[in-house]
Amino acid sequence: MKTARMPWKGRFFGWVGAGLVLLWLANPGGVAQAMAQDASGKGQSAPAATAGAVAGNQEQPSPALPANATPEERDRVAWKLLTDAAADPKSTQTRIQALAALGLLRCTRAEKMITDAMAEPDLDVRAAAALAAGQTKDRNLTTPLRNLLDDKEPEVALAAATTLWKMNDKSGEDILMAVVDGERSAGPTLMNGTKHKISKDLHDPAMLAKLGALQGASMLLGPFGFGITAFEYIHQSGGDVARASAIEELAQEKTEPIHKELLAALGDKDQVVRAAAVKALADYHDKATQMAVYALLTDSKPPVRLTAAAAYLRTTGVPGPPAVVAVKSANAKH
Repeated sequence: MKTARMPWKGRFFGWVGAGLVLLWLANPGGVAQAMAQDASGKGQSAPAATAGAVAGNQEQPSPALPANATPEERDRVAWKLLTDAAADPKSTQTRIQALAALGLLRCTRAEKMITDAMAEPDLDVRAAAALAAGQTKDRNLTTPLRNLLDDKEPEVALAAATTLWKMNDKSGEDILMAVVDGERSAGPTLMNGTKHKISKDLHDPAMLAKLGALQGASMLLGPFGFGITAFEYIHQSGGDVARASAIEELAQEKTEPIHKELLAALGDKDQVVRAAAVKALADYHDKATQMAVYALLTDSKPPVRLTAAAAYLRTTGVPGPPAVVAVKSANAKH
């Protein structure tokens, strides 16, 4: 029985629709300016130098892969890439990209790195950790996610509340209700005696526009992190998001022609396409796919090689997020 799915174009616009449309409605003449500034006037860790630098576009030396490596050695190389990137003291964006890659895994080691990132001083890293936890669908991460509901930064608290809600955990319901409330004065049942601290920024139109755009963009950008800086980088670099979205759709079908198409896309000149293809190959466990994915651990683009590291581990049997269970149509024939 085939699983009914929304056409890829519908999903593509659905990902960014709520966030980016909300941002445009709030300030159609100043989208970039609104996103470049923290509406609360606080908390941003470091100014972005350039879109390319922020989004991890900078070429970096390719790590050396040991010749004739054993499977155990290849595993160690993949984990070291992810571990080093997740703890990179020099680059917030590298840590965010590592968390995006860790969202492909569902194991104790990935859990610890994501949980540790939730305690990072950098608010963007904490928010990225919350989003990565949601990608894993790992119920063991619900407790640290609940701790983020009282984060002083509204971006982090909302990311945690949204993630928990998608995991069928209503712990952050009051925060989501505060966002729905918007500019209206909060009633006593919502704000007085509420379970969590509710930032006044969750009632600020400019901040709500920013939060909506971040949430929408995070679903689209995948291995490139989250936020408008990554979105702008992909746009400016000519990254083909439409092709990447098509790859994601095709990846739902595990047929040999599609398998071959995904393998061919690993050599594409567009890093967005390469990253999408390597992610799509994570659930293939044959030796040829493993080695093709492993080869991208030397890619010069950090998002590609970090995604490849996590995808390679998946091809060797490390668990990932559970597959979506198909829901039978009422008209389905048995």
